[in-house]
Amino acid sequence: MLKQLTQQDLFELFDRLAEQYHLLMPTLLTDGSRELMPWPGSKAAAIDGIIPSMAGEPIQRKPTSHFFPQTDPLVFLKPDGTVSVPQPPDKPLALCGLNREDLAAVAFVDRFFSAEPADDVYLAKRSGALLIGLSGHCGDGSHGDHFLPLAQGLCDIELIAEEPNEEKKEQEKQWLAVVYNAVGEQWLSGFAAGSPQRLELLRHKSVTMGHQQQELLQQASRLLQADQVPDSFWQEISSRCIRCGGCNFVCPTCTCFCVQDRTTTAGTQRSRIWDSCQLDAFMREASGHNPLGTELLRTRRRIHHKLVDDPKRWGEISCVLCGRCDRACPTGIGMVAVCEELVRRFTS
Repeated sequence: MLKQLTQQDLFELFDRLAEQYHLLMPTLLTDGSRELMPWPGSKAAAIDGIIPSMAGEPIQRKPTSHFFPQTDPLVFLKPDGTVSVPQPPDKPLALCGLNREDLAAVAFVDRFFSAEPADDVYLAKRSGALLIGLSGHCGDGSHGDHFLPLAQGLCDIELIAEEPNEEKKEQEKQWLAVVYNAVGEQWLSGFAAGSPQRLELLRHKSVTMGHQQQELLQQASRLLQADQVPDSFWQEISSRCIRCGGCNFVCPTCTCFCVQDRTTTAGTQRSRIWDSCQLDAFMREASGHNPLGTELLRTRRRIHHKLVDDPKRWGEISCVLCGRCDRACPTGIGMVAVCEELVRRFTS
């Protein structure tokens, strides 16, 4: 199903969705960055200076954190022995504004947590959630173009911003909406049909976008699988690491966690919290032995896991090229930066 929406149609759709979902939208914050925030309603131009914005710079918070949060309470034990678990939310989530890379990340983590033994905590949050992809002419122009490549699936609804017309007002902005399943169809059924020819033009523009970086990952993966990268390289790279864990904490396909019990006078709460393979205690055993006891081993594992281990287990590289780790790393050893250096130095 293909539909054509005006900006007003879009806002009407969001108002309807917000009645049945906790709808989170790309929102412009006062510092100029964007975050997924609750939809304020089409009549609210701004809330405390926060304005819904479908176009702009990438959202740094990973989308998978909404289903796999940094701190995730599992069970609470009261002093009298009573046990309780967190109650499910009154509405499922609807995440709007996920680009192609973010949708690929959610699909990978879905697959990871659905594998046996399935993770019921994650799946309870993910169940019934609505994913709305965002593509087309709504990027930030950081790469010389404001065009985001089409997702072409991995979501329920994809909103594609058409090329803006400077002579038209913002309210007259046009969107194509592609529906990928029955859930999406029920929300878009009342809108006007879209043009397949215009959609095909946008798809054609998306064909080669990202291929260069994809090939970079593939080249790096082949070098690692062939054991062509010496320890001296990892020693050099790891010497720049300050062990902040930022690369893992912003990565939408990182799934490592540990379990923490916190006891107060009210009782004991058991939660799972994100863990980072860059931290010294990540694999340290009770005996004191640490299989990843050096920064060299931890840094190599971070890259090797995404480019070698995950392809062996899942059949795909688990880096989706969202760029978050490269933006977050204060010393310049995010995934793309390391792969560029690795390929440059060891490709014969």
